[in-house]
Amino acid sequence: MPRMLDVSNDVRAEIGDEEADRLLAGDNAPGAYDCTSCRTPGNTEQERTSTVLFVGQETAVLAFAHATCVPSQVVPVSEDQLRGAVRSITGEDTAPSYAPPVPAAAHASAPHFPAPAAPPAYAAPVPSPASPATASHASAPSGHAPSGHAPSGQAPVPQQAVLGVTSGVVLVGQEACPALVVEPTAPIIRPGSAGHGDEFLQLLSEQGFAPVVDLGRPPAPNPGWSVLLAMGRLHAVLMPAPGGGRPVAWWQAHSPMPLSEGWRSAVGRSQKVLIYAAAAGTIGTQPREDQLRAALDRAAARGALVGASMPLAGT
Repeated sequence: MPRMLDVSNDVRAEIGDEEADRLLAGDNAPGAYDCTSCRTPGNTEQERTSTVLFVGQETAVLAFAHATCVPSQVVPVSEDQLRGAVRSITGEDTAPSYAPPVPAAAHASAPHFPAPAAPPAYAAPVPSPASPATASHASAPSGHAPSGHAPSGQAPVPQQAVLGVTSGVVLVGQEACPALVVEPTAPIIRPGSAGHGDEFLQLLSEQGFAPVVDLGRPPAPNPGWSVLLAMGRLHAVLMPAPGGGRPVAWWQAHSPMPLSEGWRSAVGRSQKVLIYAAAAGTIGTQPREDQLRAALDRAAARGALVGASMPLAGT
């Protein structure tokens, strides 16, 4: 039975005309599926459905999403992220998903801009039983803490910085908005700099983030930036590639970060994510969303908060 599938030209180019035609005819497409964006059920026989091809360095996985959530597209991800998604499909999640074998696609990582970034890095979810807010930490090899201990007479050695990313639902005006709060665990200096000050917010400002003075209004969009969700989990924050082309990861989770049902519902309604960033020690660990909001309000009042709104990747 023919399916109500959207197969973009990019996806067709990757999987081939023959495979694309089989999908459209219903030969290799599922009926029911869990949307790879909002994680709620969908059905290819009853509603428009987008094909989303996640492409790693060596392998690729085809997933499905409501056409109202994301368009059909090719999404470059790291091989570790792709393997995590496959584990989610085959073992960790009980809802059925469809991942047929598709040709491997060439993928090369692009250079990152000189602000804290986290290509394949360590990410450890931090449980928060008292709140739906979720925290994850990822190392940021291109951002550095000012100095570490060094033998007498030698210059201090920059230490690898760590970015903490916390998810929560923030009330902006009368709207509950999905938000991510980014805060390094130590001051960040510009790579190659000999200074000892914290340049994290300055680096972000140079990349389009704007000061936040009032959380009652959403931060302005940052063109070219987006948030990558897959299988209902956070995979990466993407930024424009310096030389153009496909976006690259600014922050990337080694293990996909779980998101609360409330957060996923909010992003399903708004189709955008609010990103707030603060210097080390500004926000701290907040176990509840109301405490997270209070910490953000304090940071904004001090002029110590920048932000941007971003769509979901591909929208």
